Amino acid sequence: MSPDGLDLTALDAFLRRHVDGYRGGVTAELVSGGRSNLTYRVTDGEHVWILRRPPLGTLTPSAHDMGREYRVVAALAGSGVPVAPAVALADESVLGVPFALTGFVDGIVVRSEDDLAALDDAGVRATAFSLVDTLAALHAVDVTTGPLSELGRPAGYLRRQVERWYGQWQRVATRELPDVDTLHGLLEATCPAESDHAVVHGDFRIDNAILDRDDPTTVRALVDWEMATLGDPLADLALHVVYGDPVFAPVLAGAAASTSPRMPGADELVERYAAASGREPRDWAFHRGLAYLKVAVIAEGIHARHLRGDTRGDGFATVGEATAPLAAAGVVAARG
Repeated sequence: MSPDGLDLTALDAFLRRHVDGYRGGVTAELVSGGRSNLTYRVTDGEHVWILRRPPLGTLTPSAHDMGREYRVVAALAGSGVPVAPAVALADESVLGVPFALTGFVDGIVVRSEDDLAALDDAGVRATAFSLVDTLAALHAVDVTTGPLSELGRPAGYLRRQVERWYGQWQRVATRELPDVDTLHGLLEATCPAESDHAVVHGDFRIDNAILDRDDPTTVRALVDWEMATLGDPLADLALHVVYGDPVFAPVLAGAAASTSPRMPGADELVERYAAASGREPRDWAFHRGLAYLKVAVIAEGIHARHLRGDTRGDGFATVGEATAPLAAAGVVAARG
């Protein structure tokens, strides 16, 4: 039987045409779904791949771009930034939606405070700093030539982000929240001129990294690249810091690893990034405010899909509780 969101017969035919060494008899299981793209573990009994496709139901524009995700992963191969091997990209003709296939990377994903329990305090800090170092390495990748140079339009990135996320709020909102409108106005008024650009992951946080089983301070792969583009690298850093705010915890059903008090604080993460990248956190109030707006809209979009019955798996009932506190925190951050 095909899992929700997949047609194994159609997938089998695709794998036979496009994947060397495929043995037939494909099976698949849902790994995660609903908060971002749906993720499946796919196997023929000998090989294992990861298949990602957009979530079910109405989609938020630009937030589930499978072609972008695949192209970024393929372009970063050999760059020193850890990514899964790119295998194949399919258009809507196979499953009715695009999907990307990558190699399976063995490791651990630290999503909850329980996952952190396997590490002592020194290990937690070392892992957190390793993630920041990996982010700095991503932002150091040359984007002046090759496929990454065509990833996006860095000029005007920040202003487009302000308008894009506010526009998406208007599409997904299930209620009126004046703080979102206030935050949007503050960001419009304080949007800085850009002086730097790099590959921006777009959703950088601890549970979008696969860590080595024996040494969690080693990042085996960064995943979930569907929002990657060329833009201001401080947008990634601000988002990573905002994911550490306790108001984010309901998005991951409570005890999120990123909000654990065992993790380094925001100031320590910013200091580590500045040392690793050579970039200082300029216009920091704006960047933090934008990050809060983005996460609030993402939370509301997940909440809206949950209300429509378009999520799969557990842990979605609390996501909507995060939207208003995130927007309120964004207003405070944007005001400096």
